[in-house]
Amino acid sequence: MKKRQLWILAAIFVVFCGWMAVICHSGDDEKVLSPTEDSSQFVTLTDAVPDAILEIRYFGTYNFVGERIDGYLEPTALMTRVAADSLRAVSDDVKALGYRLKIYDAYRPQKGVDHFVRWAENVSDTRMKAYFYPDLDKSVLFEQEYIYEKSGHTRGSTVDLTLFDMNTEKELDMGGTFDWFGPESHPDFCGNPDTGEYTGDGSKSPIGRSITAEQFKNRMILRQAMLRHGFKPLDSEWWHFTLKDEPFPDTYFTFPVTQLKNY
Repeated sequence: MKKRQLWILAAIFVVFCGWMAVICHSGDDEKVLSPTEDSSQFVTLTDAVPDAILEIRYFGTYNFVGERIDGYLEPTALMTRVAADSLRAVSDDVKALGYRLKIYDAYRPQKGVDHFVRWAENVSDTRMKAYFYPDLDKSVLFEQEYIYEKSGHTRGSTVDLTLFDMNTEKELDMGGTFDWFGPESHPDFCGNPDTGEYTGDGSKSPIGRSITAEQFKNRMILRQAMLRHGFKPLDSEWWHFTLKDEPFPDTYFTFPVTQLKNY
């Protein structure tokens, strides 16, 4: 009888330890990964920001991969409701200056990020090198952190965008293309983004490229408008901004990019 009780106690102890291990393991690790298909807190961006112009690069073939990216089922943009509402304030702000927001990408499903990773691992596929990374060997894209296995876009409150000038009916000249892999894309290239001062110093460019004072100023118009309405910049991409108080900082969403009906 005593032996049977000891076995029962031992079994209970093992189960308890395993349960505790799951709880401990699910702390930071699970919070960081935490994938979900739930799109209920997202909106179609143009429902919230009707003045936005969409050019969803990953739905088409003009992007650094050269093909449509997995998970982009329609040429639309999605964001969390709170991020979209903040972007509406940005839109109203720049519209008064004669501009509209042009969106390249917003929410990005994890399968899209996985597509980027597979592409980066295939170093022989360089079909878009001349357009997006002419100064780099493709093998350094992970090392130099141009490609990640996780992206803030997948949390739903990050957007890649530029300004469209309503007077010229063209994009505002930012001195470089979206998704250019190189220091020329950094907000501090040829200037100080904190003060808005243009320096003209192109020494960070591997082959001496630079941007003009006007191009730097245009980047700052976008940056300052985004910062005024609660977005934070990325130090390697002038077009990339994330809502400071994003609602899902530890969640990576997996549903595809397609029109939503819940605004």
